[in-house]
Amino acid sequence: MRGNPLRAVLSGGTATAAALLVLIFAIVFAINPSFAEPSSMLAFLKKAAPLVILAAGQYFVIASGEFDLSVGSLVGAQVVIAAKLLDGEDSRTVPVLLVMVVFGVLVGLVNGVVTTLLRVPSFITTLGMMLVLFGAIRLWTGGAPTGALTEAFRQPGRGGIQAGEIGLVPWALFVMLAVGAVAVALMRSPYGRTLLAVGDNPVAASFSGVRVALVRTSAFVLSSVLATVAAILIGGYAGVTAQVGTGLEFVAITAVVLGGVALGGGKGFVTAAMGGALVLEALFTLFNQLGLPSTARPAVQGVIIIAAVALAARQLSGSRRPRSREPAAAVPSPAPEPTG
Repeated sequence: MRGNPLRAVLSGGTATAAALLVLIFAIVFAINPSFAEPSSMLAFLKKAAPLVILAAGQYFVIASGEFDLSVGSLVGAQVVIAAKLLDGEDSRTVPVLLVMVVFGVLVGLVNGVVTTLLRVPSFITTLGMMLVLFGAIRLWTGGAPTGALTEAFRQPGRGGIQAGEIGLVPWALFVMLAVGAVAVALMRSPYGRTLLAVGDNPVAASFSGVRVALVRTSAFVLSSVLATVAAILIGGYAGVTAQVGTGLEFVAITAVVLGGVALGGGKGFVTAAMGGALVLEALFTLFNQLGLPSTARPAVQGVIIIAAVALAARQLSGSRRPRSREPAAAVPSPAPEPTG
């Protein structure tokens, strides 16, 4: 990450995500000019904020060379836990928020410890955690979420600041920008460089004195904490339903891949991952404007993941291809020694 930071970021997928975002919005504006109004754009950003935050968390795990498939179930579990514990009592809001953060940290620690110390592949570890959370919450609630979220709890997700003619500037936008600033600062710090080094070559990083298990575990914790933040925003505008959080893990991975982050780890920018989330949300908005069914979304996500992985594999094979060698210059044979 040395040299010009702006040039490095723009070459890491952020510029591509920005170009795609402009292209998609140009089509949306052509179909529905009223969508260009500030109120519509702010509403779009409010809806996109949880996915952007999830993508940032997923980026940390993928950059370290792992996966986190548990974030969708964690989002659903956190919303259900909040509603159950709050039960409409405003005085419980802050304690419940603290409980959610602690629970998120614990889930991240379990994912990290099982993956790094027990050497279980993260795909299996987090898939198991996804099923554990999914089943445990339904067992606890009897399959039907109960309780109610308080108005104070829902404010970050659906409230905001009234800004004259612009309309309501959502709190979710400020939360998203704050998370983005912290994520960028982390990746510009020694921790970020260490994270990418672990994702690129964990063996070499270990020989350099890096505690690979600790770095990867911290990435899982960051992912779970950011999933908790996303759950607070989603609970604010979506409320409590049995389907909340379903499939978000794959949407977040698609967003990270769309931002040009290498699934093998060690390459990519967090700004590009967050930009990929905005592009994906804009793409879903375009689908709505075109009247396409929501069932088409998983197919599009699958195409994006396959295409990105195929492109990465092609680039990797191209980098490993031996270079053509020029014919070596003829080496003159030594002159025969005089006889006699």
